[in-house]
Amino acid sequence: MILEDKNYPYRFDSSACSSCAGNCCIGEQGYIWISVDEIEILAKHLKLSTNEVISKYITKYGYRFSLNEIELSENNFACVFFDLTKKQCSIYEARPLQCRTFPFWEYFKENVNEVKEECPAIID
Repeated sequence: MILEDKNYPYRFDSSACSSCAGNCCIGEQGYIWISVDEIEILAKHLKLSTNEVISKYITKYGYRFSLNEIELSENNFACVFFDLTKKQCSIYEARPLQCRTFPFWEYFKENVNEVKEECPAIID
């Protein structure tokens, strides 16, 4: 399926995700923001309590929450929910909005070449 947003100078071909090694879930360390409501959805999906999900998979930064990452090598991290064997998200149905909206992030409006290098699903 081709997705587009008139505010971005590119489109996204979601069928290309199967040819990717999960570049959007692996890379430099960063934040994978998740809201309180999304944490509750994730907890139900995982069949855990909200407190268990927070203690096992989430770090709080100020008033915000981020999914944890696993260090794969120097300066290379993966989301804790990225299945490295299958090369796919293990919580796809319950993934946070930040993940759902990739690659249509404000940052990429000004950094189009970066998202094109990272994501094989970007088309002009």
